[in-house]
Amino acid sequence: MCGITGFINLKNDQNAAALNATVSRMSDAFIHRGPDGSGAWCDEESGIALGHRRLAIIDLTAAGHQPMASSNDRYVITYNGEIYNFPALKQRLEAKGKTFNGTSDTEALLSAIEEWGLTETLKEINGMFAFALWDKHNKTMHLARDRMGEKPLYYGWSGDVFLFGSELKSLRAHPDFRADIDRQALSLYMRHSYIPAPLSIYKGIHKLPPASFLTIPLKGAKNTQPTLYWNLKDIAEKGTHNPLEISFEQAVDELDTRLYDAVQSRMLSDVPLGSFLSGGIDSSLITALMQKGSTNTVKTFCIGFEEAAYNEAQHAKEIANHLGTNHTQFYVTAQEARNIIPSLPTIYDEPFADPSQIPTYMVAKLARQHVTVALSGDGGDEGFAGYSRYHLTQKINNVLGPVPHSLRCAMAGILTKLPIGGRAQKLLQIMDFKTPEDLYALIMAQWKDSNIVLENKTSPLIATNDTIAHADLPHLVDHMTYTDMCSYLPDAIMVKVDRASMAASLETRAPLLDHTLIEFAWALPRTMKFNHGEGKRILRTLLERYIPKPLFDRPKQGFGIPHGQWLRGPLREWAETLIEPKRLKEEGFLNPELIHQKWQEHLSGKQDWSYFIWNVLMFQAWYEAQ
Repeated sequence: MCGITGFINLKNDQNAAALNATVSRMSDAFIHRGPDGSGAWCDEESGIALGHRRLAIIDLTAAGHQPMASSNDRYVITYNGEIYNFPALKQRLEAKGKTFNGTSDTEALLSAIEEWGLTETLKEINGMFAFALWDKHNKTMHLARDRMGEKPLYYGWSGDVFLFGSELKSLRAHPDFRADIDRQALSLYMRHSYIPAPLSIYKGIHKLPPASFLTIPLKGAKNTQPTLYWNLKDIAEKGTHNPLEISFEQAVDELDTRLYDAVQSRMLSDVPLGSFLSGGIDSSLITALMQKGSTNTVKTFCIGFEEAAYNEAQHAKEIANHLGTNHTQFYVTAQEARNIIPSLPTIYDEPFADPSQIPTYMVAKLARQHVTVALSGDGGDEGFAGYSRYHLTQKINNVLGPVPHSLRCAMAGILTKLPIGGRAQKLLQIMDFKTPEDLYALIMAQWKDSNIVLENKTSPLIATNDTIAHADLPHLVDHMTYTDMCSYLPDAIMVKVDRASMAASLETRAPLLDHTLIEFAWALPRTMKFNHGEGKRILRTLLERYIPKPLFDRPKQGFGIPHGQWLRGPLREWAETLIEPKRLKEEGFLNPELIHQKWQEHLSGKQDWSYFIWNVLMFQAWYEAQ
């Protein structure tokens, strides 16, 4: 795993030395993504520059250095990620007469593109990746991203310069970058706590969608749009309308085999490797399958908290003892967790407000003291319908759905005037739903209309779902998992994990996001995943083969922090400095009166506005750091 960046300068006003100096500054902006080395390549005639920071995982020698040219010298690539099936691809290519200088997956990827072309190669490879490929022959730049959006890639035009990079800080390092805040993106951020693709916080800068590639010809390139090479919509529709005819026991056996293979392929590494073990179903299953296939004792990592409601460390330790792993846990004080907060704007690069970003960074930092790669259980909730909100949404829809829309709105209008708590306020917000799909969108939103949080309300608001292709799915649970897999997973969960782990120079791998496993999960009958209000049925059953049920059968516990309490106590001064009404008015982005009202209600304990306020504070802290 590494960091990539680069640009096309259509002005063509830089010589080779200037091109290399500029792209080196850009890649040095995220040295944490690749502390083991750096590289730059340019084509002065075309105004092209590619940069790379290396975190050496596979082939630690100079043969793995990037940017890397193909053997026929047609292509140059800067690549971030891991291709897990590259050994098999190499065998196929060697059978065709291809030879290799080293053992890196980068060289295998280039060789595959030489042999099969970009589009076919993207369909063949299994992994997490983001890369830029310069085709000298056709004078085109290709950007590509993995199917589930595990690896990030930003791109866009600043005048006559096309920029791209793993993190926004690399784009900001280019002298032509324009840091104009996109108020539509800001509105969506206030609604969702993250900025959904394809937008970023900056005007004109986009996130490349998962499972897509973008081709930029050297001339006439500014209106090019991404192309999908793998379509989750088609997979979801096919699987839900024509599920596998298979018994539950057969399905568990098949999942066991498939997930074991996904785990084993992600254990290929030339550096020390371990796993995150929270004590939950997903991380426990991944760790169990790692230990099953390993001749060495697996290293596992967990952090604990003083507050019992946020502490899973004891559960993780019990599971580690049962599996016989080499377990490391570290209890974090509240002050140690709070000390991370000033670093968050730099780590996340654009406003991002999931409070679990703090413990995620801390466990990554702990693991990096012992290993360079860690496997995680990310993807289990989306792939196998594990979120408790799926059951909650169904219950609310069953109760309120039959009530006429006009009557629900009238009831909400009356109840709004009464002094009620935060959860009741949320219920009032969602009573305006017209369809079950609307209901889930409202449940997932901090605000029904987040424009009310903005000082300037002229920009149009788009819903996250506007960027997701509508899928014909037979059940509300299918819709919810599909929606989360399209946006919440790549734009929130993967952003959180990638930035937190890479800030610690740690590579994370998620076997449950193997695209063949995702295809299998969609093909399973729904009741094998979500049954009688309980999600992850098949994962739970599989886990019983490796861990006694009493060790993991307990209510789901979030990986968070008591930020609501902290805001009333030790974080109060920090927060009030950031949201001082005069300051908000002068900056001109957020509504001072509304924010002051919510802050006072939160301080008094009248309402719990902790998540809304955290959104505001993370934007303010990010804006202050610019």
